[in-house]
Amino acid sequence: MLRRALLQASARCRFSSSASLLLASRRECSSSSSSSQVPDDHFVEQSVGTPQTPPSATISVDRSTLYHPPDHSHEPTDDSELVKHLKNIIKFRGGPITVAEYMEEVLTNPKAGFYINRDVFGGGGDFITSPEVSQMFGEMIGVWTMCLWEQMGQPKRINLVELGPGRGTLLADLLRGASKFKNFTESLQLHMVECSPALQKLQYQNLKCLTEDSTNGNTEKRCISTIAGTPVSWHTTLEQVPTGFPTIIIAHEFYDALPVHQFQKASRGWCEKMIDVTENSSFRFVLSPQPTPATLYLMKRCRWAETKEIAGLDHIEVCPKAMDLTQEISNRIGTDGGGALIIDYGLNGIVSDSLQAIRKHKFVDILDDPGSADLSAYVDFAAIRHSAEEVSADVTVHGPMTQSQFLGSLGINFRVEALLENCTDEQAESLRTGYWRLVGDGEAPFLEGPDEQAPIGMGTRYLAMAIVNKKQGVPVPFE
Repeated sequence: MLRRALLQASARCRFSSSASLLLASRRECSSSSSSSQVPDDHFVEQSVGTPQTPPSATISVDRSTLYHPPDHSHEPTDDSELVKHLKNIIKFRGGPITVAEYMEEVLTNPKAGFYINRDVFGGGGDFITSPEVSQMFGEMIGVWTMCLWEQMGQPKRINLVELGPGRGTLLADLLRGASKFKNFTESLQLHMVECSPALQKLQYQNLKCLTEDSTNGNTEKRCISTIAGTPVSWHTTLEQVPTGFPTIIIAHEFYDALPVHQFQKASRGWCEKMIDVTENSSFRFVLSPQPTPATLYLMKRCRWAETKEIAGLDHIEVCPKAMDLTQEISNRIGTDGGGALIIDYGLNGIVSDSLQAIRKHKFVDILDDPGSADLSAYVDFAAIRHSAEEVSADVTVHGPMTQSQFLGSLGINFRVEALLENCTDEQAESLRTGYWRLVGDGEAPFLEGPDEQAPIGMGTRYLAMAIVNKKQGVPVPFE
């Protein structure tokens, strides 16, 4: 009996020691700060062993380090379904999640993601994109697409793909502007890569689509945009778009919504920033106590940079999904021919700490009421270039250049002048405002009134980059 009691006590002691190790590891990820800057001095080494006590005739077990969960409460909380979901992920994982995981859940969670069940674009939404500013943006993208199609030898069929089409405004304006060029519009097969059912319905409406029976004997129905008689298909990923045909891909304000991993320099090196839950059940930033899988992408990004570019940084953002997507695009273009146009706000170099949240056109805290605000980060155009060139020798990368230079070279100045010749005063004001937002820098100088009503130019904040098959030569206007 005595031997059995000793064996049971020994087993309980081993369990207590294991629990101590687990809790010590868990504490290393905690932080008392809710800001994005996580102090280094929080991470202190903790002793997980307990002093040995002299043997005695009485057998005792130290349970002081065992975890005692709080009593479960059945009282309702004010947490949204998405907040509950995020907290459950952290709880069942037994530790914090990455900023990228948080960002992906907030934006594209199938039930409660920011983009999934609502229209977030335009004046009544949370932010305004270039296609919603003026029809001229979509028309200029149409000019670029037609020029590339001609450089490709005017193929009889091409896949025209838009990643994250929003309301479908860009392609609707493109088709209207190109409707007189029948050889071009008849070659198009539109492919909308969109994961939001709500936005798919808006795109269907704005492209003025009709669904009809297939003409090749299949039982499947096909969708046609009546703007130019163009077939339209919807997909949730680029992989689902058929291969084997020349492809032109448009990614406008798509890369900025891809989830980023954030790293912060600490005394022990670069540590990934994570998101955890505090004792009072709010979200906070913490630092990972050890390398994470995304560290491999950080190392790759640092190899692409010069030492002096990294030396003065305390934060670095990397976007593995942007790197992987770029390589997928480059492989497709290298094999099937065509090109891709990427327009977004960002930098031609390493991005530091750019992640932001926008709700109703105002900046808010990233961790405040997840799912109610858009999350986005600056695009690292240099990383896009390296990713494309690394995976395929059959493509060339051009740019980036500013959106102002890009649209100006394609003729937006002539287009706005032509539109101004035949419009009302109200339409003229709208055209000038839209034009400034697309190509201007800072507040518009030609409008009188309160500063908050002055349109802000996006011409230098947004950059344009092209990836094309080498056989196409240099695309306009990157010559």
